[in-house]
Amino acid sequence: MSPASLTVRTFTSNTGAFARLLSIRAQTSVSRAPRTLSTTRKMSSIPSTMKAVVVDKTGGPEVLRYTEDQPVPKPQDSEVLVKNKYGGINYIDTYFRTGLYPAASWPLIIGQEAVGTVVAAGSSNKYDLKEGDEVVWMKQGSYAEYTAIPAERVIKIPTGLKDEDVLGSYLMGMTVLSLVKEAYEVKKGDTILVHAAAGGVGLLMCQILKDIGATVIGTASTKEKCDRALEHGATHMINYKDKTDWVTEVKKIVPEGVDCVYDSVGKTTWEGSLEAVKRKGSVIYFGNASGPVPPMNISVLAKKNTKIMRATLMQYVVTREELEHYTNLLFGYLKDGKLKVNIHNIYDLKDAQQAHKDLEGRLTSGKLLLKIS
Repeated sequence: MSPASLTVRTFTSNTGAFARLLSIRAQTSVSRAPRTLSTTRKMSSIPSTMKAVVVDKTGGPEVLRYTEDQPVPKPQDSEVLVKNKYGGINYIDTYFRTGLYPAASWPLIIGQEAVGTVVAAGSSNKYDLKEGDEVVWMKQGSYAEYTAIPAERVIKIPTGLKDEDVLGSYLMGMTVLSLVKEAYEVKKGDTILVHAAAGGVGLLMCQILKDIGATVIGTASTKEKCDRALEHGATHMINYKDKTDWVTEVKKIVPEGVDCVYDSVGKTTWEGSLEAVKRKGSVIYFGNASGPVPPMNISVLAKKNTKIMRATLMQYVVTREELEHYTNLLFGYLKDGKLKVNIHNIYDLKDAQQAHKDLEGRLTSGKLLLKIS
């Protein structure tokens, strides 16, 4: 029995009212102590340094430097600190690594998404995020054990969804949804050309387009990749290594051209994409796997009144409302079992260089993840 309890009980037998007052104070004092100690224990479990992959300068995969003594970031009031479990690997990571997309500062930790656990939450967090929450987030800095993220870019993972499925479809799945819902709104009966149909985005796009009711013509570089895309909803596949004149192959299937082309390849496909689209059709460029689309004379669009766009997911999820909208759409597909998430490989964080080599060498089909903790 604590001294405070002894004092209260002694006074209770003599002066009831005064004792009750002391009892309230004593109980308040005792109840506060464990919370203070608990918070201290949680905070002290966060180390001062962490594992991370750091980029000090632009270049090839060799500039990805693995370290185990990177300082752990300290979250601001409007941020949460997340201990990352898996980080997503996306083609945009190579754009920051090579300098195609400029870095805000150096050194840089790349990576646009991760799943993990909230280990600290700032006092200005207004999204009910708390320590212990399992979350997925989209910002930058996922090639690291810990990341401080603005709370508005962090979403709780619903019960019943697996971390691998959430991250395996998160940035890529929302990219697909923004492309087919906003960049060009696909309708049932449309014919759509999808480049790199067996890639991470491509396989998700084939499934979502099939669910909408579109006819999907895909391109890929090997028979194995073509077969995989067909298994995931593509109606027709063209192996452009065997059929170098892939535009002619598209026209054999749909002589008038396709309603829309989704082109993530860029430099080597952009002219063919303009040829393959029908009159008054749309070409949506959203990636540069072979290099960026070169400057073009806008008058080439007058031939068929073609509409073009260079789309990026980040401009479709600027606000919290937009982020929640597309996240909830994606979670709905996952909950309903409408998306088969394909994880090509899960690499250890220290093997990030090899992951980039495989990605840029077109040796992958599906999503690549980094196992962080």
